[in-house]
Amino acid sequence: MRFSALLSLALGAGLLSACGSSSESTASAPNAAQASTDKNVHFLYNFATSSLDPHVDSSYVPLRAGITETLVRLDEDNLTVAPWLAESWDSKDGQHWTIDLRDDVKFQNGKPMTGDSVKASLERALEENVAIQNALKIESIEADGDKLAITTTQPFPEFASELVNPNTAIIDVSEPDIVNKPIGTGPFALDTFTPGSKLELSRYDGYWDGVSPLDSITFSFNEDANARSLALKSGQVDIVYRPEVESLDSLKAIAGTKVESTSTFRVHQMTMNMERDSMKDLNVRKAMDALIDRQGIVDTILLGYGEPAIGPFLPSLPFAPKYDNTASDTGSEAAVKHLQAAGYKLENGVMAKDGKPLALTLLTYSARADLPLIAQVFQSDAKQIGIDVEIRQIDTPEEYMASNRDWDLATYSNLTAPRGDAGYYLNATYHPTGALNFSGSEDPELTAIIDELNLTVAPEKRAELAERAANYVHDNVLNSFVLHPGTIVAYNGSKVKNWITTRSEYYMITNKLDVM
Repeated sequence: MRFSALLSLALGAGLLSACGSSSESTASAPNAAQASTDKNVHFLYNFATSSLDPHVDSSYVPLRAGITETLVRLDEDNLTVAPWLAESWDSKDGQHWTIDLRDDVKFQNGKPMTGDSVKASLERALEENVAIQNALKIESIEADGDKLAITTTQPFPEFASELVNPNTAIIDVSEPDIVNKPIGTGPFALDTFTPGSKLELSRYDGYWDGVSPLDSITFSFNEDANARSLALKSGQVDIVYRPEVESLDSLKAIAGTKVESTSTFRVHQMTMNMERDSMKDLNVRKAMDALIDRQGIVDTILLGYGEPAIGPFLPSLPFAPKYDNTASDTGSEAAVKHLQAAGYKLENGVMAKDGKPLALTLLTYSARADLPLIAQVFQSDAKQIGIDVEIRQIDTPEEYMASNRDWDLATYSNLTAPRGDAGYYLNATYHPTGALNFSGSEDPELTAIIDELNLTVAPEKRAELAERAANYVHDNVLNSFVLHPGTIVAYNGSKVKNWITTRSEYYMITNKLDVM
């Protein structure tokens, strides 16, 4: 498995100013004389990337920046899969699939998108990304004109929904530098890329779905939430993704500034490393879960921009379980009872078992500003019952958790239903082959439920299986779920037109985005 690096950045002129020069592109960047009339939008994102390889970039920047597209996309209103580069798809048995491609699409280098080029792109994604191999379960791909014939290794009714994944984006794989300059089919072509800092993009005039009214896009990164807010206040950027929550009132006070918040398919969770001796004990996991002050965290850290979580899925989703009220099993007293059941005793202010103090390592990362704060609250509450929690800051959570087992807990934020279905999260997080199974969970009973879900077509039956799996996770505390954050975006409403804050967090820079 390969992961892109996420770099910590400081606010500076180099980050927030445009690049001085750009390389040649099919959609060439405006020259200096045109700069004053250039219709540009400057977007500031919270995750940096050092690679634009769309098949492995875990920040999904190429798709979010409008460079690449996938065969299908999520219809967020109906939670269904909708056509994009593919016009239609069909399977009689869930294992043999026919995909009809659009015949009017060209890559940003002018080459037509064909069945052969899509086949080559998908095969590269499978080769480069083990997670995509496991998710798509593709055995073979055949191309014939604008049609693809795909056979999966087993009947897989939800195969088409997995093609929403940004790591399946279609690119021209014959291009020499996919890491720094991927050539996709989207409305904006890449001019320059400064790893960890920004992208400069220009309108692609050959875009199949309608040419953008903008001339260019600047897509910058800064992992400091306060710095992102300051950049909007100073007018250096036009749109800020996830500004600092404490700054929202001051942003709203600025004439023309709009602040939007929408519920998303995301959960902030406490990932538990099942390979650590302490975490193998269900009672210890129950104690950790009981220590999490969910409502307090929502109120004080998110200032109400979110809701407490019991499970991974938003309660409004059709496959989310209806949990019993568990308020009586939360708090420090409940945590102590669970630890006592695990053989621990609180003596002289120290929680210990067989003379060994309970000491935990908790990972967190700053790209999501609320996660380190959640870690600090948990550390403080754990200390009150004699548990020593060491907080360790990391830069690349996916890479670190996959490669190192020297931790007990981790604050992590995960999209749980980005395809509009429970299968993605359950497969990725709890199946033994899952790309996000950082806890090392390998539970035969749960795996059997997920495997059955993967073979099931009927929506009602799928919802029932998803509820069973989510309840199993809850009852066995395979991870703890803290809250469902709202996605907050602030932008210059006097300038920016047609911005949409999406629930999936995939579709950001589009051909509809415009300026006044």
